[in-house]
Amino acid sequence: MVSAGQGSAVSESAELRGILAIDTALGTSVAFGAGGQVFEASSDDALGHAERIGSLISQVLNDAGVGPDAVSTVVAGIGPGPFTGLRVGIAAAHAFALGRGVPLLPLQGHEAVALEVLEQGAAAGVRVVQDARRRELFVTEYSGLDWAGVPVRSGDPHLVPRAEYVGVPHEVWPERIPATRLVELAARRLAAGHGFEPNQALYLRAPDVKQPGAPKRVST
Repeated sequence: MVSAGQGSAVSESAELRGILAIDTALGTSVAFGAGGQVFEASSDDALGHAERIGSLISQVLNDAGVGPDAVSTVVAGIGPGPFTGLRVGIAAAHAFALGRGVPLLPLQGHEAVALEVLEQGAAAGVRVVQDARRRELFVTEYSGLDWAGVPVRSGDPHLVPRAEYVGVPHEVWPERIPATRLVELAARRLAAGHGFEPNQALYLRAPDVKQPGAPKRVST
């Protein structure tokens, strides 16, 4: 399923200047924000990241009535997420930023999920829990929002065996990473002078495909 959002207003604390956000940790989500409005399009297809990403980028730019030259910053959702899906969005974000000659800003997807929950004021903190497959979960803890409205991470992303997981009242299991919130987080971080994440994917475990080792010698 592909969904598209109308332009959504963001808080006055975030000044948007042509920010494009791309995330493929859970389905595919793309958003473009400028002039106080954010346009988002997403797909819940867990396997069709590469097939969807280009059309979703075109869709949000068309909805905003702009071309690629309106993008001044690209946000890459770096996970946590599975290797196969996550690398598609990161590669697309890198390619777009390189093609436009604009900065690339890496952000964790769970931070966007936490922002959406914490801004509702329902809880002082939140735990983000994501299916990591292989009977494991990706888990990140947040204690609240800082003075700039950015979630404060109290526990780094980590893997938990599903059989050992103990739930808490303030947990959320996202269906997708909200790219609109990635746009707003980037704007808030830039305005506050906050840093961004290291430019590397958060797989949290080795990929399924490994480089073969050196061939064995056969004695004669």
